[in-house]
Amino acid sequence: MSVMTIRFYATLRDLVGGPSLDVEVESGSSAQDLIDLLVSQNPALKTPLLDEQGQLHSYLKMFINGREVVYLEDQFQSILDPADTVDIFPPVGGG
Repeated sequence: MSVMTIRFYATLRDLVGGPSLDVEVESGSSAQDLIDLLVSQNPALKTPLLDEQGQLHSYLKMFINGREVVYLEDQFQSILDPADTVDIFPPVGGG
């Protein structure tokens, strides 16, 4: 088990009580495993993060080491390293 810091932005910070959460992840965990773990440990994240199929909403952005997960070769099946940085962003609006 390794501890990873997951950084959240904008409205997601209110749901987790701050800018980041430290979570223990098992060796060999994927990005999807991390999302599932976050929701299991923080049930308030379920609706804001997951669609009906249990996948990250398409309008949310998840980055691993500065690269959006959907552009990684294995996407949400990408295996995490404890040294990875993970950021999750809600949609941003403005005018």
